[in-house]
Amino acid sequence: MSAAPLQAVITDQAPAPVGPYNQAVQANGWLYCSGQIPLDPATGEMVGGGDVEAETRQVLKNLEAVLQAAGTTPSRVVRTTVYLVDLNDFQAVNAIYGECFGEGVSPARACVQVAALPKGSRVEIDCIAYVG
Repeated sequence: MSAAPLQAVITDQAPAPVGPYNQAVQANGWLYCSGQIPLDPATGEMVGGGDVEAETRQVLKNLEAVLQAAGTTPSRVVRTTVYLVDLNDFQAVNAIYGECFGEGVSPARACVQVAALPKGSRVEIDCIAYVG
């Protein structure tokens, strides 16, 4: 039995990748979403001006657009990784994250402090979702 082919997920409702990768890849009923930063998909410009709450809302909006393009929703996300430049932002990010993923079974999650993120972002989030 051969494995199902990989399928790239691309939408103009989320920012174009800033490197040689896809917004997401679907394989065998699973969606692997690349990390999203707070870029406006229409302009490619950063949103939030360093305000971690505004940045987090844009990151989650971008991530949801990728999920939707693949035919799934945040309620089917099983795993996320939250990357933060400053762990002092954790509570603010966590509150907004809960608005997106707080219903039903919340996904498993890791939170990682990093030295820097692309384009000066303060937050980046990636995820794995079930598409089925």
